Amino acid sequence: MKGFAKTLLILLTLAILSGLVIACGAQPTPETITKVETVVVEKEKVVTQEVEKVVTKEVEKVVTKEVEKEVVKEVRPIVYNSYNGDPEPRRVDEMLVQMFNEQHPETPVQHSIIAHEDFKQAIRAYLVADPAPDVMTWFAGNRARFFIDKGLIMDISDVWESEGWNEDYPKGFKALSTVDGKQYFLPSSWYWWAIFYRKSVFEENGITPPETWDELLATCDALNDKGIIPITIGTKFRWTAAAWFDYINMRLNGPEFHRDLMLGKERYDDPRVRAVFDKWNELFDHNCFIEDAAAYSWQDALDPFNRGEAAMYLMGQFILDSVADEVKDDVDFFRFPIIDPNVPIGEDAPTDGFFMSANARNPEGGKEFLAFMGSVEAQTIMVKELGRLPVHSKVDPSLFNPMQQKGIELIQGADLVMQFYDRDTTPEMADVGMNGFMAFWDDPTAIDDILADLEASRQEIFAGQ
Repeated sequence: MKGFAKTLLILLTLAILSGLVIACGAQPTPETITKVETVVVEKEKVVTQEVEKVVTKEVEKVVTKEVEKEVVKEVRPIVYNSYNGDPEPRRVDEMLVQMFNEQHPETPVQHSIIAHEDFKQAIRAYLVADPAPDVMTWFAGNRARFFIDKGLIMDISDVWESEGWNEDYPKGFKALSTVDGKQYFLPSSWYWWAIFYRKSVFEENGITPPETWDELLATCDALNDKGIIPITIGTKFRWTAAAWFDYINMRLNGPEFHRDLMLGKERYDDPRVRAVFDKWNELFDHNCFIEDAAAYSWQDALDPFNRGEAAMYLMGQFILDSVADEVKDDVDFFRFPIIDPNVPIGEDAPTDGFFMSANARNPEGGKEFLAFMGSVEAQTIMVKELGRLPVHSKVDPSLFNPMQQKGIELIQGADLVMQFYDRDTTPEMADVGMNGFMAFWDDPTAIDDILADLEASRQEIFAGQ
C-alpha cells in the first residue's frame, strides 16, 4: 500500500506540473488592427504609412511600416508652339507657361519656341499635321483669316463666352477675331509703330522731331552734314521695307485707300500708288537710309542706333526689347510725319495673340491654356515685363508707363488703324509685294516695271473675289 500511495503521489505531482506548464505557455490569439494613418503623394509615387496594433490581454504592441506603391497618373499635355524667339519675349513666354503649369499640373504645356521668321515659314506645315500643335502664336487680321477660311483654325467662341471676353475685350479687337459671327482668335497684346530716335543725338545737333515730310527730309540733310546716319534699317527681313510703303501710302492717299489696296480692291498700277514710290524715292535722294541695308537683320541695324551713329528707326514698339539697356532712357518716338494735312491719319498697330489648331490633340487642355493667356493675370505680366499694351479692358491702366501712354494717345489720334502690310493683305500678295519693295530698294528707277508685276499678281491672286 505504501508503494502504491507513493506512486500515486508522484503521478499527481507530474499532472499538476504539466498543467502549470501548459497554462503558462498558452497565449490568446492576438487581434491585429491595421489602419492607414497618412497618405503622402510625391510626384508619381504614393508613400503609405500603415499602423498595425497588436492587442492581447497582457501586451499591446504598435508596429509602423511604410509601403511604396507606384501610381499611374493621367497626364494630358498641351503642345504650344511660339514665335517669341527674341530674348525678352522668350523670357516672358516661358514665365507664363511656368505659371500655367504650376496651376494645372494635370495638363502641362509642352513649350516649343521657334525663331520668328522660321515660324512664319513653318506654320502651314504645323497646321496640316495630324495631330497639329494645340495652341500657336499668330497675328490678327487677314493673316489669321487666311487659315480660318481653309478650316485649319478651331472655333473658340465657347471660350470667349465662358471667359467673358465678349464684354471685357473692346469691340474692335473682337472684330479682328471674328469670322461669320464666330471667334477663332485670342488677341492678347498690341503695339504701335512710329519713328524711334536717339534724344541725345537730336539735342546735340539742334534737331527737333520732324512733323512734316519736308521737315523729315531736312532732318536727313542736317544729320548727313554731321556724319550721322539719319535712318537705320535692316531689309534682310523684307517687312522692314513694307513699313515705309504702309506709312507713305496712308499719309499720301489716306488709310481707306490703303485698306482697299490691301484687300485687292485697288490697282497697284494706279497713279496714286506710283506717287507713293516717287515720294519714297525722295528719301533715297536725300541719303536718308543706312548703306547696304539688305546686309542687316532688323536687330543688326540696331547696333549703329545703340552706338549713336544712327539717329532714327521706323519700327514697332518691340524695338525697346532689343535696345541696349544703357541707352533706353535716351530713346523716344514721334508720329510718322504728315505729307498731306488734308488726308485722314492712319496708323499701324499690329495685334498679336493665339489660336487653336483644328487638328489639336488636346482641345480641352488647349482651351484652358487660352483662358489663362487671355486673363487679366497673364496680360498684366505682358504689360509689366514687356511693355506690350493689353487687349483686356480690366488690366489696371495705372501700370502704363509714360511711353506706353504716349503710344496709346498716338493710336487714339488716328482716323483708321491698320495691322501691317503683311497682315492686312493675303499671304500670297504680301510675298509678292515685299519682293517688289526690295526690287525698288535695289533699283529705284524700276518703278514702272515693279508696279506692272504687282498689278499682274494682284489680278491673279484676287481673281473672283
